[in-house]
Parts: sequence; C-alpha cells; structure tokens
Amino acid sequence: MPNGADAPAERIDGQDAAEQAEPVQAPAQADDAPEAPEPAGDQVVTQGAGQAADVTAPAGVVDLSEATPEEADAAEAAEEDDLEDEDIRDEGEIAADYLEELLDIADFDGDIDIEVKNGRTYLSIVSEDTADEESELDILVGENGEVLNALQELARLAVLAETGERSRLILDIAGHRARQGSRLVGLVEKAVSEIRETGGPVALEPMGAYERKQIHDLVAEAGLVSESEGEGAGRHVVILAKES
Repeated sequence: MPNGADAPAERIDGQDAAEQAEPVQAPAQADDAPEAPEPAGDQVVTQGAGQAADVTAPAGVVDLSEATPEEADAAEAAEEDDLEDEDIRDEGEIAADYLEELLDIADFDGDIDIEVKNGRTYLSIVSEDTADEESELDILVGENGEVLNALQELARLAVLAETGERSRLILDIAGHRARQGSRLVGLVEKAVSEIRETGGPVALEPMGAYERKQIHDLVAEAGLVSESEGEGAGRHVVILAKES
C-alpha cells in the first residue's frame, strides 16, 4: 500500500470480537496435579495448606500420638531417667574434683570412688591403709563424724555453686559410714527389744540427717514408728511402739 494512503477501516462489533478472541484455559486445579510418591523410610512430607504433615517416626522411636497411655508414660519416664542419670554423673564429678583439690591442699593421699544408687550420688574417699584400724584419713572423719559431715556439706555447696541445683550426695571417708551403718543396726535392735518389754519410747543419741534416715528405715522394717526431735546438733530419733 502506498505511503500516505488511508487504510480501509475495519469494523468489528462486540460479537465478532468475542468470536475471534482465543479462549483462555484456566490453570489446572490442585486435584489435577500429579500425586506425590509415597514417602519411604523416615522421610517427612509437607502437604498443601490446610493439610496435616505426614511424619513417619524413625525406627525404634515410639509414636506417642498412637501409643497407649502406658507406653507414653514408659517413654517419658525413660527420657527423664536418662537426663537424671546424666545430671547425677555431673554432680559426682563436680564434687570429686572439689574434694580432690582439698586433699591435695591438705597433703592427704586418697582415691575417690563415685557410685549412683537409687537416684543418689555416693562418694567414698579411700586409701591403701583404710583397712587398718587407724588410717590417716580418720582425721577427716573427726569425732562422731563431725568433720566428715562438714566436708560433705562443702561438697554439696560446690555442686550448688556449679549447677545451681541443691545436691543430696553422700560422702564417706575411710569406710566410716559403712561401719556406722552396722552400729545403727545394733542400736535399733536394742531399742526395739526394750520397747517390746516396757512399751515405753526410747530416745537415741543425736546424729546427722543421713544416720537418722537410716534409723527411720530400720525402725519401719521392725514394725515400729519413729520421729525426730530436737534442733541443730541435738536432733535425735525417738522410737515408739506402733499404735494399735
């Protein structure tokens, strides 16, 4: 067409435009999308919005959402025990490090054993001459275990300072508490015999909290009752006949 010539006007009414317009196909809906393959093993698949995630628990792990109450309790208890045992081991190591430093300062030779029984940490300081009637470590026991109890409290404070948690650890030196345990059994047996003969209460000598706890346990096994009385260094156990 020559330059400057006017192109013939073309008229396309609304109906013709609609007929000539190419149809627009709507995007495929979510239902038309290909299905995702099934997850294998321990895969985690995230679903679309509004749908819950499909999580497959690893082998050996209890799925608490489908577990019975007994299985859920057992799984939670096992996890708590693992954490508690780890805390106890840390507690024993902290106390042992503190006591070892004290032994070095005081120039005492001794080995420190750590044992965990019934959720409580037990530390024992022993030496080669512990089996002898007199040991150099007896100085750290003191009269009636007074020095021993003080060192035990210091070890507990060392744990508290390090962890922020109070400790119930028990310290023994040169087998003193083991020997004391045998003596406590004899005290209770004598008191029980006296109570069964007279019916009256028997007050024992003042002793530390750990020994009082042992007395209470022994008295309960004998079928009697006991209670602690007094304050401070004078606190002691009174054994009574069981009320009928």
